[in-house]
Amino acid sequence: MQGVSVSSHPLVAHHVAALRDPATRPDGFRRLVRQLTALLAHEATAALPTRAVEVTTPLATAPGRRLADRIAIVPILRAGLGMADGLLDLIPDAEVWHIGLSRDETTLEPLEYYNRLPDRCAATLAIVVDPMLATGGSAVRTCEILRAAGIPRIVYLALIAAPEGIERLHLGMPDVAIHVAALDAGLNGVGFIVPGLGDAGDRQFGTQGGHA
Repeated sequence: MQGVSVSSHPLVAHHVAALRDPATRPDGFRRLVRQLTALLAHEATAALPTRAVEVTTPLATAPGRRLADRIAIVPILRAGLGMADGLLDLIPDAEVWHIGLSRDETTLEPLEYYNRLPDRCAATLAIVVDPMLATGGSAVRTCEILRAAGIPRIVYLALIAAPEGIERLHLGMPDVAIHVAALDAGLNGVGFIVPGLGDAGDRQFGTQGGHA
């Protein structure tokens, strides 16, 4: 499908199957989210620019490479929090900016309730994370907020996506690279991904009746 990279890694497929299983408890679900994020991030960051450095080892000096970008990780609350942890394992010096969006259950459009971007956003790359890319409304709105803050490049990571969400994000933000672990059949009548995995927020945090 145009505009998206769907992982073909066998470990990603293995972990997605466990993530979908209703028998997977919250602690296991959180662990899988973290592991899947690390695997996706490995693919999504493969082409990041680097700069040459010289490192002094205990024996001599050695040439090396360091990331050239100043990176911000942007979890969409609340379900994106677990994915942010997975990225921080790989990029511990990244900044973390939180954006809270809820979904109007009638219109299915995003409603912003929290925005914790710094006053001066100096990052050159934002990696947005949210387990479910369903209607695409929250994804587009988050990218709009980041663009308005002056972020030049955005990468979007999701675990499960629907074609409707991919299309909306790609049309609204065609220069945003999208990486997902699995692309599902579509949305049901109330905007949830089918077959999906249920409510990603509830399953991470052991709650009922919440919003992802």
